[in-house]
Amino acid sequence: MIYFGVRNMNNEKISRMKEINDLLSKAADAYYNTSETIMTDAEYDRLYNELEALEKETGIILGGSMTQRVGFEVSSYLPKVKHPRRMLSLDKTKDRIQLKEWLGDQKGFLSWKLDGLTVCLYYDDGRLTQAVSRGNGEVGEDMTANARQIKGIPQAIPFKGHLALRGEALISYSDFDRVNDSLPEGSEPYKNPRNLASGTLRSLDSRIVAERSVNFFAFSVSEAEGTDINSVSGMLEWLGTLGFQTVFGKIVDSETLIPAIEFFEHEIVNNDFPSDGLVLTFDDIAYGRSLGETVHHPRNGMAFKWADETADTVLREIEWSPSRTGLINPVAIFDTVELEGTSVSRASLHNISIMKKLNLAVGDTVSVYKANMIIPVVGENKTTHDTDVVSPAVAKTCPACGQPTEIKVSDEDVETLVCPNHECPAKHLGRFEHFVQRDAMNIVGFASSTIKTFVENGFLREFKDFYHLSDHKDKIISLEGFGERSYTQLYEAAEASRDTELSRVLYALGIPNIGRAASKQICAEYPDTERLEKLTAEELMLIDGIGEILANDYAAYFSKEHNLAEYHALLKELNISLPKAVDTGSGIAGKTFVITGAVHIWKNRNELKDYIEANGGKTASAVSAKTDYLINNDVTSGSSKNKKAKELGIPIITEEEFRDME
Repeated sequence: MIYFGVRNMNNEKISRMKEINDLLSKAADAYYNTSETIMTDAEYDRLYNELEALEKETGIILGGSMTQRVGFEVSSYLPKVKHPRRMLSLDKTKDRIQLKEWLGDQKGFLSWKLDGLTVCLYYDDGRLTQAVSRGNGEVGEDMTANARQIKGIPQAIPFKGHLALRGEALISYSDFDRVNDSLPEGSEPYKNPRNLASGTLRSLDSRIVAERSVNFFAFSVSEAEGTDINSVSGMLEWLGTLGFQTVFGKIVDSETLIPAIEFFEHEIVNNDFPSDGLVLTFDDIAYGRSLGETVHHPRNGMAFKWADETADTVLREIEWSPSRTGLINPVAIFDTVELEGTSVSRASLHNISIMKKLNLAVGDTVSVYKANMIIPVVGENKTTHDTDVVSPAVAKTCPACGQPTEIKVSDEDVETLVCPNHECPAKHLGRFEHFVQRDAMNIVGFASSTIKTFVENGFLREFKDFYHLSDHKDKIISLEGFGERSYTQLYEAAEASRDTELSRVLYALGIPNIGRAASKQICAEYPDTERLEKLTAEELMLIDGIGEILANDYAAYFSKEHNLAEYHALLKELNISLPKAVDTGSGIAGKTFVITGAVHIWKNRNELKDYIEANGGKTASAVSAKTDYLINNDVTSGSSKNKKAKELGIPIITEEEFRDME
């Protein structure tokens, strides 16, 4: 028997383990992928040691634990595995009264019906031994290597008996959007999170599973050797103490069932994980099993599918929305209708083939609904046409760049519209996202989603367009999620950024490998807008700290006519102040510093870096033979930077000692 006090204590430790693992993962990603240090080596080591101690104390090793990351597995194929027992699908209903009658006088457990891939997990002697997909219900695929990279699947647990459980592996809506946004140019985006999860879990490289952030939520236990828990809710609570993520649910009876359904109905809009309904099972496990099963489904549970609320409306426009991948997707714009408690006025049509099937024309009466109560869909065109009306409606030019479009046909005969222009702004959203950053032009309020919307609507094609938002004021105000106040805030933020420094402008251009520090150095040496565009690689390499790669990237950027034209157009919009004079007579002028650890005299490390550069010094992210001083208030730390500095004979100084150098 596991008492609730012990369960709560274990849950607190698991939460702490998850928190530490997230911190360590972010720190490692920043260090290895961005050369930024977000925590000291000593702090990293302390957290790592705490995680190791908690794993040893609880006997739990969470999926993706930083203590276990020694590499990823690549498989040549996924072996077929026969399930010990057939995995049947639940019977379904959309009728709430029928569901209530089915429950009768029993207590039930009502939970999300998650829309992913069902996976069976097997543990022996506290270790994950096998993970198998549902497959056709009789034979699945062995995906054990991939399961070790899934969040919510612990690699080791304190329970030593044989354990078999089932759950759903899926990808959240936010991660789905992230993956689609990162696809290379010309790639067709994934249609929904379930398709993405399916392809990811069947990947032969487990690194892909880790990168796409697959989650697992346990929903039932098939076998737990030696345990006597006889309730679904109790069993899921017990799994939680072992480190599993479990599906959210509520205990219900015939009186509380329908109010509970209404609760889930209200919460679905806040649920980041795909769900296509609810599952009701008898909470009494023994009772549910005693009912047996039919040829098609078990009798211990019932799936509740949302009844789609539909509404008829009038199609007013077909808008074409360009994306990072080059695809231009049709979007239906119609008179606003109320669906599932929200106002809906647009729905993606996905591709030309779907448009042809619906044969849509402006003015048609269409039926719309929300798939799974979330995603607006045009289900039916109630207006008939004698001829094909789609072809004239397909956009001839890209809304983002104005270049001619092309129609492509896939192997499955699916027609899509694409923009073949490699310089299309929609394919380079990252340029605009970089442009507005704090260290660049510092245009406050332009989130990635806002930039994406403005690019798709043709408001942003070049950098100068940030300073001509007034040309599109009426359209911006009319956009969903915007208004007069939003427009004013964005307009004023852009106008405020007109007064700026030359080094910020250079950095904002997004020249490959030219970071903030390099921009400052170049502008300090050549504080002239015309001179900057004519610098040769040889001239740049004469600047201390500018190597051959940076110099060649810089010269290559300004050798392109389009980049030069965009630079000239941008300069006309700005009021650029001369670089601040550098104090070359200070005690730190000409010296290179690396900063690590926490600071207390300066507000943060960025402020200290600015101070060093304003006084003629340089900063670097890594200790090397060119480093003059390592600034670390913990001079006795065993961090890697301290060790490197000692190996090279580089002085390690505190902030106070640095301040005294002036």
